[in-house]
Amino acid sequence: MNVGFIGVGRMGTGMAANLLKAQHQVTVWNRTPEKAAPLIAQGAKTVPTVSEVCRGEAVVTMLANDEAVESVALGADGIVASLPAGALHVSSSTISVALSKRLADAHAKAGQRFVAAPVFGRPDAAAAGKLFVIAAGEAGAIEAATPILDAIGQKTFVVSDRPDAANLVKLSGNFLLASVIESLGEAFALVAKAGIDQHQYLEVMTSTLFDAPVYRNYGAMIANGRFEPAGFAAPLGQKDIRLALAAAEDLRVPMPLASLLRDRFLTLVARGGEHLDWSAIGKLPAMDAGLGASTRL
Repeated sequence: MNVGFIGVGRMGTGMAANLLKAQHQVTVWNRTPEKAAPLIAQGAKTVPTVSEVCRGEAVVTMLANDEAVESVALGADGIVASLPAGALHVSSSTISVALSKRLADAHAKAGQRFVAAPVFGRPDAAAAGKLFVIAAGEAGAIEAATPILDAIGQKTFVVSDRPDAANLVKLSGNFLLASVIESLGEAFALVAKAGIDQHQYLEVMTSTLFDAPVYRNYGAMIANGRFEPAGFAAPLGQKDIRLALAAAEDLRVPMPLASLLRDRFLTLVARGGEHLDWSAIGKLPAMDAGLGASTRL
């Protein structure tokens, strides 16, 4: 396929590279053009405008937030204004349910197809083509997007014919991940203050009750204090919890734990942790407990 790709940060670069490996023709646009250099070396083309990246069969967006997606998708010379009738927009960004609905409506009015396909996985998984894709959209649009989704991920879960459902699933998943990180941090602080080695504690927990990658990987990051370089920066985690709460408010679903997590991310950023991985909220309980070297970020 002739695929445009918008947004080649740490996640997008790996995804676009796997499209190239799958023999798709890839044209890239990025706000910072020099970030596309590794993809150019692999055979991608670059163009200077959003409009020009939308001239193929499909365009993929992988951007940081609602504002960035809205700008490139709904702007005067953006995706909706430029994509040919019948062409496809695959949105892999983690965006609000409300914006996903707006995008679906705008593409339908323009005679274009739209698939929401946010992903679970960090930059290393993106580079390896091992993302898990949560996809939603009209059946024909999903079928058209399948070669793209197969190239970027190891498995695709189609959850609905409404694109916004995929975004809600993604936000709820990130809420669960953040909940695990916070609970790990609290448990580590508890045992550490009693003089129990955190690494040994993590081995016990992941060998018995919690034998899952999320506990092993994030547990090791917290125990080692390894929050740089950020695979998923703290402000992005803060944004996702905020969007989950907005969706919950619209649906009249109380989420008291999500409200707590919003405040934990706000605390982390307020203390200068905006450059850290979002798992750094797992260090806050040790700081609250006054655990020696853990009292500073």
